[in-house]
Amino acid sequence: MRVKLAIFGLLLSLGLVNWSILLKEQHLAEGDIVYLQLAPIDPRSLMQGDYMALRFQLANQVYEALPKNKQSKRWRQEVASDDGFVVVHLDERKIATFKSIDNQQGLAKDDMLLRFRVRNGVVKFATNAYFFQEGHGQYYQAAKFGQFRVDQKGELLLVALFDQDLKPLYAPKD
Repeated sequence: MRVKLAIFGLLLSLGLVNWSILLKEQHLAEGDIVYLQLAPIDPRSLMQGDYMALRFQLANQVYEALPKNKQSKRWRQEVASDDGFVVVHLDERKIATFKSIDNQQGLAKDDMLLRFRVRNGVVKFATNAYFFQEGHGQYYQAAKFGQFRVDQKGELLLVALFDQDLKPLYAPKD
């Protein structure tokens, strides 16, 4: 009986993991493309290898638009966790610019709703790091934009980094 229960638990776990992977792959394949302007830095982590810490200009604008009580030191210490949506306008190149914090009104033609999270007083979108092979940091120094895929719920997934002219950045194959 214990063996059957363990096998069932293993199969259930594998099924859930594979279902999650399938949903992410579908999100990457079918999500709408949007570009967020970066304010990158390039630290080195001894445990994780080389990576670029990502900050977004849009996150700063969202933070400034939050109610003042959510910017206070007291709120960051006591609550410091919140989720919401920001309305962005997409230009002809699909570069997002801040419009407003979601006010539950309809979106204009070139607007999009993006989900953000506030953790420890910091506004976050999708991820805060881009990992790359050790020693390849120079290929990503020109990063100015992150390309994301956005699903129907406003969730973002980072696809790649792009330069000022929206040309993809990648390291050559060794």
